Amino acid sequence: MTVFKGYMKIVKANIGLILMYLVIFLGITMMIQAVTKDTGGGSYSAESVQIGIVDEDGGVLAEGVKDYLGQFHDVTLMENDKEKLQESLFYRNLEYIVKIPGGFEEKCLEDGEKLEVTKVPGSYTSFYVDQQITSYLNSVKTYYAAGYSASDAVDSALDRQDASITMMDINGNAGEIPGYTYYYRYIPYLLLCVLCYVLGNILSAFRKGDIPKRMQASAVSSRRQNLEALLAAGILGGALWAVCIAGGFLLYGKELLKSSSIPYYLINSLALLFVVLALAYLVGMLTSNTNALNGIVNTISLGMCFLSGVFVPLDILNKEVKTVAQFLPIYWYEKVNDTLSQFGNITGSVRAEVLQSIGIQLVFAAAIVCVAMALSKKKRIAA
Repeated sequence: MTVFKGYMKIVKANIGLILMYLVIFLGITMMIQAVTKDTGGGSYSAESVQIGIVDEDGGVLAEGVKDYLGQFHDVTLMENDKEKLQESLFYRNLEYIVKIPGGFEEKCLEDGEKLEVTKVPGSYTSFYVDQQITSYLNSVKTYYAAGYSASDAVDSALDRQDASITMMDINGNAGEIPGYTYYYRYIPYLLLCVLCYVLGNILSAFRKGDIPKRMQASAVSSRRQNLEALLAAGILGGALWAVCIAGGFLLYGKELLKSSSIPYYLINSLALLFVVLALAYLVGMLTSNTNALNGIVNTISLGMCFLSGVFVPLDILNKEVKTVAQFLPIYWYEKVNDTLSQFGNITGSVRAEVLQSIGIQLVFAAAIVCVAMALSKKKRIAA
């Protein structure tokens, strides 16, 4: 077991790095858990915006606009001083300014004139306020067109009841994303960093100097050497995978145990493990230089994680990025993870989609191994 012991010796030398990435991974997971633990389908609340209103009309409709916005936001009455208004926006004392010009009531109800607004550039909350103002003014105009007086139209629009929304549990997850979904989302980063670096370091160490020639001349057959190397890689990968799975159960306990999707999470993470082990083998074949290895591992791990939905959720990525990401195995892992988070019961076409994505990961793993073996053979012949 000479080769196996050599592998394990190098693993022990890198135990500090393994622990460092484990701490980083668990730290990220705990932060995500702290941010998301109170979110869900039933805990949504509207965000209040700092709004300044310049009222030069003083009519019933102007008062209605102020009262309506005051129900949701912090409203401040302002003088029409351009310099002060710009200063308030610059220092973020206000995020949104509404100017109601003189004669606005008649122009709005009769001619459909819109309010003049100024907002902080790039603020997503401004679109939220835009929609509220548009909705309110449209309601007032509808009542006015139906024969209501301006005063009655304003009051009726203010008194309108908000729609009652009931979340229907169609997919079996009550409209909520389980907390452990975020945990499994970040597992690729941990596995890529640790396995690619440690196994890559081991493989490159065995190819330095005259070590390959000495191994070929040893009494241990090449087949035995390869089997011992595979055993060492399997033990390291399996141990790291077991730590990740155990961490999930420790953090989420009963919530994870009660999930009917546990088998799919485990199978998906195992498929990911095979992919990462294959990548680690390929990385080890690319270079025997430690500094170059660091650069390759960082490029692969960060690049794949950013493009494939680890650091940035897939539903936020644009179509072009997703098209490119489909050529990366981590994308299919994250696709399964997202599907499992959306469906509490995995059956029928959903189950077929999940298994298909897992199968694609295994195909990627096999393809990467073939490329690595071809590269290894080429280098061995060249030597």
